[in-house]
Amino acid sequence: MSFTLATWNINSVRLRADLVSRLLADEAPDILCLQECKSPVDKIPHDIFKARGYTHMVARGQKGYNGVAILSKLPLEDAGDQDFARLGHARHIAAKLENGVTIHNFYVPAGGDKPDREINEKFGQKLDYLTEMRDWFHAEKPEKAILVGDLNIAPREDDVWNHKQLLKIVSHTPVEVEHLGAAQDAGKWVDITRQDIPEGLLYSWWSYRSPDWDTADKGRRLDHIWATPDISNAAHGSRILRDVRGWEKPSDHAPVFATFDL
Repeated sequence: MSFTLATWNINSVRLRADLVSRLLADEAPDILCLQECKSPVDKIPHDIFKARGYTHMVARGQKGYNGVAILSKLPLEDAGDQDFARLGHARHIAAKLENGVTIHNFYVPAGGDKPDREINEKFGQKLDYLTEMRDWFHAEKPEKAILVGDLNIAPREDDVWNHKQLLKIVSHTPVEVEHLGAAQDAGKWVDITRQDIPEGLLYSWWSYRSPDWDTADKGRRLDHIWATPDISNAAHGSRILRDVRGWEKPSDHAPVFATFDL
């Protein structure tokens, strides 16, 4: 069984339903994982996606904030969710395919503006969220699993446009990178994007604040696809669809793709 999977922070699934539909038509991934849907589940425009062949959906949502969804051409069943750091946010959903592969879709908290939990509660929540991810992966070792989503951290020096300038900027601080690495190590997760593209600058997010994002190219790789070691060698074809960031009224994130032969 071969399937292609994509992950995309859509920044409002209702506002950008036409962009989701366009991506599904143009690229036709078997599975699309969305984050920051900003919608209750019953208000997600699933009929639009069904018309493209994505008849299956598992999701968690809330009004105006957060929210995660998995759209699929392939049958899948809801495999639950976790409320790390007890925030009460819709930030995780899991689904299981018929071949036994579990897909985890995450939207890790952004962490606010100041990388100091003493003055910024949101930064503390982000670190706590990652710590509880780590503890969960230690307690329940993931097998035959894929983890995707907006993890809101660019871990490597070549995952940001300027490593030194961003060391004190939320999403690339050493403490965040350490916390993400601990969660990754706990589940023995393999970074599939970097397995396929081991060297070079690579971004999936460009700020709305940059009027000419493409030319300035001050990006960060915040969106990730990981897999457990038992299936990581089956992954290939990783790519980031940078051009999607240039669509009309876009999300500030670009979709990330990988294919698995299982």
